[in-house]
Amino acid sequence: MKYFDLKAQYKRLSDPVNERIQVVLNHGQFVLGPEVLELERALANRVCVKHCIAVSSGTDALLMVLMALGIKAGDEVITSPFTFFSTAEMIALLGARPVFVDIDRQTYNINSELLESAITSRTKLILPVSLFGQCADYDTINEIAQRHHLPVLEDGAQSFGAFYKNRPSCGLTDIAATSFFPSKPLGCYGEGGALFTNSDELEKLLREIRSHGEIARNHHVRLGINGRLDSLQAAILLAKLEIFDDEVVARGKVAKRYSELIREAFKNVEPDLRVTPPFVEPHNTSVYGQYTIEVASRESVRPAMEAHEIPTAIHYAQPLHLQPVFSYLGKHQGAYPAAENAATRVMSLPMHPYVSEKQQTQVVDALKDAVFTT
Repeated sequence: MKYFDLKAQYKRLSDPVNERIQVVLNHGQFVLGPEVLELERALANRVCVKHCIAVSSGTDALLMVLMALGIKAGDEVITSPFTFFSTAEMIALLGARPVFVDIDRQTYNINSELLESAITSRTKLILPVSLFGQCADYDTINEIAQRHHLPVLEDGAQSFGAFYKNRPSCGLTDIAATSFFPSKPLGCYGEGGALFTNSDELEKLLREIRSHGEIARNHHVRLGINGRLDSLQAAILLAKLEIFDDEVVARGKVAKRYSELIREAFKNVEPDLRVTPPFVEPHNTSVYGQYTIEVASRESVRPAMEAHEIPTAIHYAQPLHLQPVFSYLGKHQGAYPAAENAATRVMSLPMHPYVSEKQQTQVVDALKDAVFTT
């Protein structure tokens, strides 16, 4: 069994993917070719925003926004301590200070009730993460940001295709970033990402930054990076977009059945044997970038599941404030208890649109056996 099965997806998509790739090979415009512009238009349409800028990765997308907003040494950017490293890494890379706000215990997203108390005169940006496929509490976050005249950047690397109160992820804030890493709900066959905004000014800045700050051949008006998306990756994404809605529905069905099987398998058990399926807010939909459960005895459960040949993953085993590179922030064990608790308990099960019912039963049977026998 595979944790994420790209081969099953390719089997379904091989003809349109190969056709799209062949077109690129024929015209030879391998960087920022016509497929990139076509992709940008299609993605902007989906997210209901004016501009989409396709870029080289989700990490570069975050960096480019921070550069466009002028984030610099001495500035503070508020974000979550429970997410992939790059969210805080890009803040620190520019010399700014990541300021963490603890997470909501159920959704794992930044706790909006704690947000305002973290704002200081040095705060220049709020950067929430829509983790595991579900959006954060953006109405509250945006309201707080507006009161303090701060921009909001959604890190939607795991949530493209999800909805918050009937509005699409990546279209909820001043600007949003997503990733097209191969294992994402919409992923290419390499690195890729995109930015979304309604701001004409930000769009102009981001397109300049994407190409080394260049506005004409050998004429550079600002510092930038090589953040351009390959035409081949854009072509692959365009082929995948044709079935993306079907795959989102399929992911939802897989998650729903997982949750039903888990609740049935672990009903009426003692707390130390309890397994908790993901919680999705009633006003949200999730694309289940990960199907993440909580297990009290994870360190013994994972090896037992591997013995059953069931792959699992941990996202994330250590909150960002406890990473050695961020020790200078002075945030020790106990600083963010919800994030620290989640980090000891979360475990992700195989999740993709092509997980069969038989495989799901095998996964939950193995999980039940692992929990009750270890």
